[in-house]
Amino acid sequence: MFTVYVLFSQNHRQIYIGYTSDLHNRFLSHNELAIKGHTLKYRPWVIAYTEEFVTKTEAIKREKQLKTANGRKFIWDIIKEKYNGSDG
Repeated sequence: MFTVYVLFSQNHRQIYIGYTSDLHNRFLSHNELAIKGHTLKYRPWVIAYTEEFVTKTEAIKREKQLKTANGRKFIWDIIKEKYNGSDG
């Protein structure tokens, strides 16, 4: 299984969209283990949204969709509802 995930940094009002076959360890990496990369400066992150797929190809396709303008609007609408008015 592959998971497409959206991380949300409440402190910085940033989102990060990615996919992985190991959500637990990937989330740990974003929040604690990584020593370089884009997500480092926006810690702490929460998992705001996930979708699961059987194949890597499906996950990559959905990740790309979520990174479009319409996909980001979809994500920000979820975040607004879930986190009481935080917008993008």
